Amino acid sequence: MYVCLCNAITDRQIREAVERGATSLCKVQVHLPVANCCGACEDTAREVIESHVDARSAPVAA
Repeated sequence: MYVCLCNAITDRQIREAVERGATSLCKVQVHLPVANCCGACEDTAREVIESHVDARSAPVAA
């Protein structure tokens, strides 16, 4: 799904940035130009980042 229409950034790209170690919007923006134009996607981008960071830190059931 496209999160940032201005720069054609998808949720997949944001999740990949989180996989590379970006844990905040500011850190994702080092890799991707998300939420740097009109700002309409900022809340959605933050939600994608937070949910993926949370999913990565959740313990794996045995």
